[in-house]
Amino acid sequence: MSENVARTRVDLHRDHSDFGELARSIVEALPGHIWSTDPIGHLTYINPSMREYFGIGSPEEGVDWPSRVHQDDYQAVAAKWRQCLETGGIFVSEHRLRDAAGRHRWFRTEGRPSKDTLDRIVAWHGQNVDIEDRKAAEEELRARTVELSLLIDMVPSHLWRLTPDGATTLVNKRMADFLGLDLSEVGSLETAMNTIFHPDDVEGVGAELTHCLETGERFSMRYRLLRADGAYRWMSGRAEPLRDQDGNIVQWFGLCHDIEDQVQTTAALRRSAEKLAEATQAANLSQLSASIAHEINQPLAAIAADSDACVRWLSANPPNVERGKLAAARITDDVVAVTDVIARIRALFQHKPQARTIEDVNHLIGEVLSLMADEIAAATTRIDTELDLNLPLVLLDRVQVQQVLVNLIRNGIQAMDSTNPMPVLKIKSDRGGLNTVGISVEDAGRGFGDPDRVFEPFFTTKSTGMGMGLPICRSIVESHGGRLWVKNNEAVGATVAFTLPIGASS
Repeated sequence: MSENVARTRVDLHRDHSDFGELARSIVEALPGHIWSTDPIGHLTYINPSMREYFGIGSPEEGVDWPSRVHQDDYQAVAAKWRQCLETGGIFVSEHRLRDAAGRHRWFRTEGRPSKDTLDRIVAWHGQNVDIEDRKAAEEELRARTVELSLLIDMVPSHLWRLTPDGATTLVNKRMADFLGLDLSEVGSLETAMNTIFHPDDVEGVGAELTHCLETGERFSMRYRLLRADGAYRWMSGRAEPLRDQDGNIVQWFGLCHDIEDQVQTTAALRRSAEKLAEATQAANLSQLSASIAHEINQPLAAIAADSDACVRWLSANPPNVERGKLAAARITDDVVAVTDVIARIRALFQHKPQARTIEDVNHLIGEVLSLMADEIAAATTRIDTELDLNLPLVLLDRVQVQQVLVNLIRNGIQAMDSTNPMPVLKIKSDRGGLNTVGISVEDAGRGFGDPDRVFEPFFTTKSTGMGMGLPICRSIVESHGGRLWVKNNEAVGATVAFTLPIGASS
């Protein structure tokens, strides 16, 4: 029995010895730093990997590890190590250690106490794990985060972020300053949505945003935001969803930039264009009035002559009643002619939109040429017309279309060289398309030096022009559902043409 016990004890001792050797060989082979100290913190063992890092040649050679700690980390590490030695707590620290070549690398050090059966610390065992790459990655990430944060705050637009269900999680500093909020007050935006938008825009923005959150469609619209000083300003807002690899929306990123100045400038430009259109129309019509006056004088002179004749025939002895009736009938015709001329003049000088009527464009061209007869004659310009006599009728505002024709004809006359002994202006009408009527005015002048700019407001090549004629003409034609364009002729001169839809305008 005793022999068996003795043999068992020998076997256990041998097994324990073998296990110790195995554990030691494993520790010796580990690439990490493994160390042990006595109860008061003096190193008693470091594995080969740690000896190699510190440049220690043999296990017996000691190492003053505190001197290897980076000077910026030493105070904190030493204080924590002393505390753990006193309390027996687990030692955990991240600090830099100097290698044999004098270079520092980051390590995470963790040490635990080993205690005997009386709960007394008999040794400390620990390891150093190289975290240099992790620290470098963290520093790079931190730097990129700071850079991104600065970039977001420097962008000259308002940036914001929403959760998939529409909760605001981020606004940049520019937007926070605009709204008069602290960056820490982003959450308050959820309860302020009905107050930061203009009352007329709240419903529309809410409906559109709800639709986009439900469908994942891009958000894009204009709205007014309340600035911190109480003024509403127009914004152009856009937002795009960020999706994961499965296509699920994880966040919404949006921006809105201030377009108040652009909106006000556009509105002011539109008002100016409307006023200039009225002024130009009045200027054109006032020039037209001179040629109309001649047409009025003719029937008035005829009325006076027929009145004298009527009086003479009726004053004769005996009265010549038949001749008097003929003179009176001519007076009636002349009065009708004057009335028609005056009606046309009054229509031309009215600035409000006139009722549209079914018209024959060829007849309209003839009327304008008659009204401009004196102006055409004074310019010694010959007018050639090629009019399609089978054109359908067109629904139009005769005053506005007359204005277009007068402007195009006058431009054509002025474009032709005054030294030309006999300038010719060609006016054509035809079927511009299946459902349109076309009219063109072709001159023999110098042509357009920059055809792409002729429709720009205020662009003109005339010393006395305002540069609003063609833009207004195109506006009138387009309001009728038609199209107006210009082109230079192959030989000489230029052509301005436009179409009008047959029947009701769009």
